[in-house]
Amino acid sequence: MVFKRLALAGLLLGSTAGTVQAAGDALIIGNSRYGAVQSFFGAARVVAAGDSLREVGVDVTAISDADGRAMDEAFAAFVDGIEDKETPLIVILAGAFMHGPSGSYLLPVDDGRGPDAASVLTGAFPVDAALDILAAAPGRSFLILGETASDQDAGLFLEAGLGPIDAPQGVTVVRGLAPDVAAWAMRDMTTPNARLSDVAEGYELSVEGFNPPWQVVLRPQDITGPKPAPVRPAGPDPRQAQADEAAWRLAQQADSAEGYRTYLQGFRDGAHAAAARQRLAAIESEPFYAERRREEALALSRDARREIQRDLSILGYNPRGIDGLFGPGTRGAAKAWQKATGRTQSGYFDQPQIVALKEAARARSAELEAEAARRAAELERADNRFWADVQRRGDEESLRRYLDEYPDGLHADQARDALAQYERQRETSAALQDKRAWERAREANTAQAYRVYLNERPDGAFAQEAAARIAELGRAEEDARAGARARAEEDSLGLNPVALRLAEARLAQLGLRPGAVDGRFDKDTRRALREYQRTHGLRVSGFLDEQTVVRLLADGILGR
Repeated sequence: MVFKRLALAGLLLGSTAGTVQAAGDALIIGNSRYGAVQSFFGAARVVAAGDSLREVGVDVTAISDADGRAMDEAFAAFVDGIEDKETPLIVILAGAFMHGPSGSYLLPVDDGRGPDAASVLTGAFPVDAALDILAAAPGRSFLILGETASDQDAGLFLEAGLGPIDAPQGVTVVRGLAPDVAAWAMRDMTTPNARLSDVAEGYELSVEGFNPPWQVVLRPQDITGPKPAPVRPAGPDPRQAQADEAAWRLAQQADSAEGYRTYLQGFRDGAHAAAARQRLAAIESEPFYAERRREEALALSRDARREIQRDLSILGYNPRGIDGLFGPGTRGAAKAWQKATGRTQSGYFDQPQIVALKEAARARSAELEAEAARRAAELERADNRFWADVQRRGDEESLRRYLDEYPDGLHADQARDALAQYERQRETSAALQDKRAWERAREANTAQAYRVYLNERPDGAFAQEAAARIAELGRAEEDARAGARARAEEDSLGLNPVALRLAEARLAQLGLRPGAVDGRFDKDTRRALREYQRTHGLRVSGFLDEQTVVRLLADGILGR
């Protein structure tokens, strides 16, 4: 499929005579509707960025929710219109991608059955085809890729998402989530002399390939003034063609079933009749089109989407990540919440629902804090009861049982001091030979060394201590393995130093004594985390995991 498109592109670049006039400076393809479910609204908004480009004089070919054939036709029209001039050459692709050894592919809209490897390789749009065209204009060519969430599976040969992009010399590649790409394209991409290095970070975009410090998309000399969408001749009367184009622009602006029906009533065989019928069928087959459009109109920022995911998580609905990406996990959690609260189960949010969700999450957070306070009080009472029993018994075994039950307990330091005193007493009264054997075991400090001591001196002065050290080392080994897993999970969260300091500050605010608030987790920080997790009914590890972050930093890291 790649070779077929490249051959077509080569022919079109060689000659434009006798073809339908089409745009030549920018190609925009935004696919957001896969299998009758709108996967993410960012791709649709990317297409709307074409208006911003037209306003500054860029010729634009734009298409949305396209199948393979429609993408082929749009690509051919784009290549056909390229002129030999020193203006930017821009390709914007947004939607769900897959990649394999042969490159990355933008998936077409489908019939709901999902892609397989063969259909992707023959019907999807290959990113390499765009790169080959852009390579003809080094230094002034831009490939902009906006990725949406997708759980599509194409078997053994392909993986979901964009793969590595091997940009030809002189081609600039901008990558990011579709909503972030759309926001940049609609707001700042058309600003003359707006340097990519200055704006990319603010939109959480990455820039690859040709990217000198001075790189911009548009220069002042590129701006030529507004250009309307190209008008295609619809018959011998050019006024009819102009009316057709005007009606089509209105239908696209409305992007509703009523708007496309109105266009078809006036231009049943118009230049855009096929596209109007396609959009009308897509809208009518989508059960929650109006709900999706209301959410799109909110233009939620990535932080706002993270806040919604955090609130869902607080309420017990798992969005499968707090990343600002509304994929299947977030949509499923939204539907579950809507069902539980008697709302239409669309998976999309409007402003009243966002407010209701936030209020419910705030109330649940207060409940969880109250429950944690009650649990902490009960744990403290149980700790004190156990310690009172230890004091009543006054023996070494009771001290060890206390530390087994409450290793970070209120009286743990006192218990360890008492055990140290027991050992000092034994050392004083032990025979010289027994003491030397014990010192050898202590110097090795391994389970095997302590077993040797017990085998040789089952009734030795340090036998009880040796047995306790064997058990302690066994627990330490298991704790080390669990700690390694917990540390790996904490590292995978990717929290920055500011977030770590916020976590320490929150622990200090709760009176858990985490030590210095410096973003470096020491033993005091780990002990404070274990105490927090224990009192809040969380998995106790002393390391941050997603649930601990949600609960601990509800008023900090995640936007509260």
